[in-house]
Amino acid sequence: MDLLSEHGYRQDGRKPNQIRNINCRLGVYSQADGSAYLEQGNTKVLAAVYGPHEAKQRSRILEDQCLINCQYSMATFSTSERKYRPRGDRKSTELTRHLEKTFNSAVLTTMYPRSQIDIFCEVLQSDGGNLAACINAASLALVDAGVPMRGIVSAAICGATDGQPCIDLNAAEESANIPRLTPCIDLNAAEESANIPRLTVATLPGGDDDLLLLELDHRVHHDQLEAIIDAAVKGAAQVHACLQTAIRKHVSEVATCLQWENS
Repeated sequence: MDLLSEHGYRQDGRKPNQIRNINCRLGVYSQADGSAYLEQGNTKVLAAVYGPHEAKQRSRILEDQCLINCQYSMATFSTSERKYRPRGDRKSTELTRHLEKTFNSAVLTTMYPRSQIDIFCEVLQSDGGNLAACINAASLALVDAGVPMRGIVSAAICGATDGQPCIDLNAAEESANIPRLTPCIDLNAAEESANIPRLTVATLPGGDDDLLLLELDHRVHHDQLEAIIDAAVKGAAQVHACLQTAIRKHVSEVATCLQWENS
């Protein structure tokens, strides 16, 4: 499949540097300490955060910091082909580890020694960029839970065709034989069905972006890598702006409710 038409547009009408529409809400699940629902195109994710609380397994207790425990799962109805196992397969375990590495670097874990924070991400509908959408939803859920972080973490997947980077790929684009990259960045001031090259990057700002996570599946030519990373970081910046807007709206609504309660 050709990602770009002769006029430079993608199959869904977007330009190469344009992300999908994002719709998100915070505080959607009252039983959790923090929660968020996020739609990134047709990919829909629910994230819930519990903690900080006492670690359940004494063998995993960290004396000087908090343990970040993540779980990635996909609903059995999230794809066109019904899944028999929502979690526990190799891919789910791999993405769970990526989530843990990302938020171990983003959360200020030293503020809660000998404790644990649980982050659960459930993909309700899969249409590409599942890892990026889960990172974005989990970041919002952590904000809703009041967990201190180095900044708002945002992510976007990126691929390239004929040297042209395309950000925020959907499922149809991900199935194409192109290099792909998913940067997860903290912009506090910054798939899976086909056997194709993929690179996952997580960074934090501070002059030059510090890498939090770098995971490469298969191979990508070094001449394309810099352009893909640059486009992906810009895509994550667009996502960050959307997340910030959602957070400000949520804070405003909470403040209004508190004013009504105190009046």
